[in-house]
Amino acid sequence: MVNSTHDNLSKEILKLIESSSEPLETKEVEAIIKKKTHSITRTKLFYRLMILRGEGLILGKFVGPGKGVWIWWKKEKNKEDKK
Repeated sequence: MVNSTHDNLSKEILKLIESSSEPLETKEVEAIIKKKTHSITRTKLFYRLMILRGEGLILGKFVGPGKGVWIWWKKEKNKEDKK
């Protein structure tokens, strides 16, 4: 059952990020996903974002001083990705 939760969460995150026209902060992703999946914690969400980033399905970057902020965006499928 844990795997299906992660699979559903991954699908929701990917759908959200791919439909966005601009990068999203973790807190923005969290707010939107929580409307659909009430049983998600920020820690689980961030972990899943990092897994998706590691798998190359999305891109993410740490920005800002101090604690900073992570931003997430879709991986563009263009000629440069094939090089």
